[in-house]
Amino acid sequence: MLTVTEALRQHSSVQNPSPAEHVKVDLGLVQCCRLVQRWVSQCVELGPLMMGVMMLSRFPLGNLMSEFSRLWQALDYVIAEARQHGIRLLLSLVNNLQAYGGKTQYVKWAWQEGVGLSSSNDSFFFDPSIRKYFKNYVLTVLTRKNTITGIEYRNDPTIFAWELINEPRCMSDPSGDTLQDWLEEMTAFIKSIDKNHLLTVGLEGFYGPKSPKKSTVNPEVWASTLGSDFIRNSNISNVDFTSVHIYPDHWFHVLGFEEKQNYVYKWVRSHIEDCDKELKKPVMFTEYGLSNQNKDFQASQREQFYRSILDIIYKSARKKGSGAGALIWQFFVEGMEDYNDDFGLVPWESPSIYKLTVEQSCRLARIQGLIQENENLKVMCSKTE
Repeated sequence: MLTVTEALRQHSSVQNPSPAEHVKVDLGLVQCCRLVQRWVSQCVELGPLMMGVMMLSRFPLGNLMSEFSRLWQALDYVIAEARQHGIRLLLSLVNNLQAYGGKTQYVKWAWQEGVGLSSSNDSFFFDPSIRKYFKNYVLTVLTRKNTITGIEYRNDPTIFAWELINEPRCMSDPSGDTLQDWLEEMTAFIKSIDKNHLLTVGLEGFYGPKSPKKSTVNPEVWASTLGSDFIRNSNISNVDFTSVHIYPDHWFHVLGFEEKQNYVYKWVRSHIEDCDKELKKPVMFTEYGLSNQNKDFQASQREQFYRSILDIIYKSARKKGSGAGALIWQFFVEGMEDYNDDFGLVPWESPSIYKLTVEQSCRLARIQGLIQENENLKVMCSKTE
């Protein structure tokens, strides 16, 4: 996901920011806003895109609206710029990983306040005090009024959907009951405040012990012990669409490219089949990528890897199946080298990937009959016919 808050990471690591830290935040915000403006302006060429944004969940114990108004204004700006350019946003509410604070930060707060039940990161899911912290934060986000557009987040159509938590895992309870209980409570809470937006969990897509027939689709045995379960978690009534990630480089360290490619075919088709036949919900592959740090990596492999995923999704969509789309991890513009990892790329510096992305946008738009309704799409997609 596009992590706009990365520019503010240094500030987020400070419990009681000094004036010097506030100056750094101001500088970071200026750079961030300029970057987003440029990014959005250039990316609009790709058509009606959807971006994922990881929001910074900082200091839920205090008055978020007043203490950190500059941080909130940065997010206001991102949403306003996306709105102006017709880009929809998938906003992730918290990260399972430590990046940007994540669930670990909530555990630290509870421990420091003397109310935490455990120092385990997984207490984020089972500690009542931490659940209250998170609910307060979510309430603040959903009911915030954008200082630029004047629209509350829960009423803003620029926001396509909320992602509850990025890649949730609760390894202390491999049965999956703890995470399932947390998901049911939090999805219901979000829907009680915001019935306008779609909601997804943010799953990686692994199958748990409640889905034994699907265990052979997991990359390895460890994937069934993480406390998550694609079918069980996605079947919650307040979850509107399912989410899956695709990272064969993380899951397999000895397989060659062709073997990974064959596995990905199986992985993608399995989840589309689950959603067609059992869950009856759309599926979005909200992150997929191929590392450039692989041994014997070739740039052409990325195009082949991406195309194989997009083709399966297109075939599903064309038959009115559950395949709904996919988001590359991750696109950048020039000047973002410090934010890059071994998956990132600048699309216009990779013409074949740029072309592939445009083609996928256009053929999905044709299925929905959207091209005639949008002048930018007409121009862009006429070049792909």
